[in-house]
Amino acid sequence: MDRFGAMEIFVRVVETGSFSAVAKERAIGQPAVSKQVSALEAELGTELLRRNTRSISLTEAGGEFYQSAQRILEDFESAASRIGRGQVAPKGLVRVAAPPSFARLHMVTKLAAFFERYPEIAVEFGVCDNPAKLIEEGYDLSIHSGDLPDSGLIARRFAQTLIILVATPQFVTRHGLPQTVADLRPLPAIPWIEGGTVHPWEFGAGEQVQRLMPSGAFRTTDLEQLRMGVLEHLGVAQAPAWLFAAELREGTVLRLMTPYEKTVPISAVRPAGRRVPARVRVLIEYLEESFALCTQFNPRPA
Repeated sequence: MDRFGAMEIFVRVVETGSFSAVAKERAIGQPAVSKQVSALEAELGTELLRRNTRSISLTEAGGEFYQSAQRILEDFESAASRIGRGQVAPKGLVRVAAPPSFARLHMVTKLAAFFERYPEIAVEFGVCDNPAKLIEEGYDLSIHSGDLPDSGLIARRFAQTLIILVATPQFVTRHGLPQTVADLRPLPAIPWIEGGTVHPWEFGAGEQVQRLMPSGAFRTTDLEQLRMGVLEHLGVAQAPAWLFAAELREGTVLRLMTPYEKTVPISAVRPAGRRVPARVRVLIEYLEESFALCTQFNPRPA
């Protein structure tokens, strides 16, 4: 038995709460994962995990071993980092939950350079609507735009963007240029739907905040559809600047009411109290580095 490998698998099973999640990230069968943990238990002469059809939980001995295993893995990765790449380069799969439009427009294009630097790391993008469910869905990170209310998560900002109001020049020519929140009320809008209800637009902050419930013939739960709705002149929309980065450069969409724009962080989110593997750490650091000069996320004042 590969003791170190079995220990890594055991730690990941505890962190994800799932044998199947670990099997997926390692591209092996679930029985192989279970077999590794069982072999480790046999080696130690004690049960580490209680298993049933719905969940797994640590035994008292398992909790103690998990803490020790975490320290061992962290010490190893720290030593590997100091030594350099060589034979101890970060490797493995990093599963990232990211908004599909953000991943397509701004993350996939940056992966080639990352893989050149870290050829033994693989990255998988998926969707997790609730960052609090990262662990149970087997993700290492979630890409999140805006503030993070859940204290059980840690957010590391790697970029920022403006929340802007946009429309096409053709739409403005037809309907006029709004200057105030009151001017927006009669205009066709493209509302963003969240949990089955319209997401209100906000302008300003604190006690001075003004809210508007947008309405229009077209509404959507999908950012890409919202983007296309704007480009088809269907209405005004409030959205992150990154969604219209190319169109803002080309002038095919306009920023409206710029004094009301606000800046929000874009962060890599992970569960608190969880070991950060080297493969995850270097991806976060790469995001910080590669997004540092992305002015399209926070465009100059109009």
